[in-house]
Amino acid sequence: MDNQPLKILYVDDEEDLLALGKIFMERLGNLTVDTSPSAADALEKLFKSSYDGIVSDYQMPGMDGIDLLREVREKYGDIPFILFTGRGREEVVVQAIEFGVDFYVQKGGEPKSQFAELVHKIRHAVRRKNAEHALVQSERMSRALLDATIDAVVLFDRDMIILSVNETFAKRFDRKPEDLIGMGLHELLSPELL
Repeated sequence: MDNQPLKILYVDDEEDLLALGKIFMERLGNLTVDTSPSAADALEKLFKSSYDGIVSDYQMPGMDGIDLLREVREKYGDIPFILFTGRGREEVVVQAIEFGVDFYVQKGGEPKSQFAELVHKIRHAVRRKNAEHALVQSERMSRALLDATIDAVVLFDRDMIILSVNETFAKRFDRKPEDLIGMGLHELLSPELL
């Protein structure tokens, strides 16, 4: 993953900033950056191609960065999304968080350090999403293995709290597996459950 460039879509209505951002991000990080001058154009590109992450300005004509974020979340799920904007208004930040932005980075300052921070945030957001997806996949595989086992199986944490059980184990206590999650060993072995 780290050897292969991440494919990023950078959306901003300032054409000069798009060109500058593309150059800096591709030089500073192992990224391939496609640019888009509007949210509508970005949605067309997302329909035709997949991206590892999106960087978007907030204030753009037609559809702003929050509207783009909302569309991306509805149509493409949890693709990493970074709002990169000069707008520092609190309501913009609140809306961005509400719709699931991964990071909010303010424009301004020296371009090289600004884009270095942006590259860092992109890499962090992509790594986090990949880790979340791997965890979900691992949990699904563990659940499938647990349910396929005919023996009674229970997993405890170090405090002897039930983390997971299979159907066979739950049936021994005339319960559903989800009813046993979070119970302590002492509760499980109490006389009224035996």
